[in-house]
Amino acid sequence: MFTTTLGTLLGAGNVRRQFKAICQTAGIGSSWAPRELRTSYVSLLSASGVPVEEIARLAGHSSSRTTEVLYRRELRPVLVKGAEVMDQLFG
Repeated sequence: MFTTTLGTLLGAGNVRRQFKAICQTAGIGSSWAPRELRTSYVSLLSASGVPVEEIARLAGHSSSRTTEVLYRRELRPVLVKGAEVMDQLFG
């Protein structure tokens, strides 16, 4: 749950509704959902080379395995970088 500036609880449905309205006002359409912010966050961290374990911690996952399963496409840059480093070490 989120709270308003007055300290009252704001339900998930209200958060989604307000988010869609903000997106519509910004001119990017109303098909966006708050979960896409989380996906973008993980993608940006991954593209910046942040280790999967750190991304998992920042995303609030109990293990990096959860992060790897949910965001495998977004984590590709980190995994590719790891493979490149291993190739250099053992190649």
